[in-house]
Amino acid sequence: MEQLNTLDAGFLHAEDSDRHVSLAIGAVAVLAGPMPSFDSLVSTINGRVLAVPRFCQVLHTQPLDLGAPHWVDDADLDISHHIRLAALPRPGDDAALSRWVAEVMERRLDRDRPLWECWVVDGLAHNRWAILMKVHHCIADGIAATHMLSRICDDGAGDTFATDIRAAHESMRVLRLPALTLNPIEWIAGAWRTSVGVTTAAAQALQGVTQIAGGLLRPAAASSLTGPLTSMRRYASVEVSMEHVTNICNGFGVTINDVALAAITDSYRTMLLRRGERPQPDSLRTLVPVSVRSADASDETDNRVSIMLPCLPVEKADPVAQLQAVHKRLARAKVSGQRQAGSIFVSAAKAIPFALTAWTVRTLTRLPQRGVVTLATNVPGPRKRLRVMGREVVRLLPIPPLALKLRTGIAIMSYADHLAFGVIGDYDAAPDVDELASGIERAVERLTSVSAGHWRSTPVGTLSLVQGG
Repeated sequence: MEQLNTLDAGFLHAEDSDRHVSLAIGAVAVLAGPMPSFDSLVSTINGRVLAVPRFCQVLHTQPLDLGAPHWVDDADLDISHHIRLAALPRPGDDAALSRWVAEVMERRLDRDRPLWECWVVDGLAHNRWAILMKVHHCIADGIAATHMLSRICDDGAGDTFATDIRAAHESMRVLRLPALTLNPIEWIAGAWRTSVGVTTAAAQALQGVTQIAGGLLRPAAASSLTGPLTSMRRYASVEVSMEHVTNICNGFGVTINDVALAAITDSYRTMLLRRGERPQPDSLRTLVPVSVRSADASDETDNRVSIMLPCLPVEKADPVAQLQAVHKRLARAKVSGQRQAGSIFVSAAKAIPFALTAWTVRTLTRLPQRGVVTLATNVPGPRKRLRVMGREVVRLLPIPPLALKLRTGIAIMSYADHLAFGVIGDYDAAPDVDELASGIERAVERLTSVSAGHWRSTPVGTLSLVQGG
């Protein structure tokens, strides 16, 4: 019997705490036509997706949360409940697709069935069609979900940008007692090295816990970016050239993640000014998930993330100053212990009775949090273009969830030669998500223009292009 771990179950508790929230994540693949027949698509998708055990299982919960929810095979699985057909009204442009995506994502998945849906969408302009995959966050984080959803493609995801993230090159550090030896000097030396390692790791994690707790408890500057949510959503997306992003990285010695967050910073600054609000240094404390998934765990269906809580520098008007500030703040956060603190918290929670952790998470997520303002999550996608039944996936667009009184959220996904941004917002509180998306594109264009001159005048050494922490 496979049980949900504390982090996975936390997404269910967070969803339960607000009836206006749907904690599903998703992605839209836009394909070049013509679209195959729906029956042939159902047959193909059915055969490929159901190879993932989670897509054939339902959650069983324990009365009064006396035990963690666990997965059981669905004996009554009906694929027609999960693979569905839709058609966009004319002209089938990007705006129509975005409106339809928002409507699909705002609806909660039925917990009486396996927690996923696959929508085949006809009627896109330029002889295109699309597939939307929607999975509950309790099943997987972004990297795991991308790996799962790639199964519908002809050759899977193949090589992905996930191999670039830090966790893929780090083995989980396990503290071991020194080996027994007859030489007392060697044993004492080994014990000393172990104790120093434990002390250093504990001190770093404690520092990270302090910073995360401070970020959650310290209210951000008051703005229209946080507050109650409705059940309706808006969605927008934009793509930028990976070549341009890489040129910016080379020009300023920063990472892809730095560039993405700097572009997001500039667009949020413009949004606040457009709304008549003055950007403050603490106006945009951002929840940035950081993968702790090792390379050999890419096919594990669970959540393996920690968090960082940097304040993005919306108070700065100059795009280069924004980029440099983002780079410095993320570098500090990475070495501060925030990443380790999140992992240690999840591990420690496993030792606490599940009923207590469930009650605690539900209580905390019902409180009006004012420390975090938005979400920015970077999901590494496939390096090469994908195909489904021989049709090329020309665009791959990520869809983040909304919760915890955050009125907007942004997911970033690398795919082949593009970096895509998917922006979701509350329908009433964030009517300008289109401007937020287009502002990201303009910010990258500005940085590209500036970096061209900077690259010619500044010598740059070995650069890191690592994503996602």
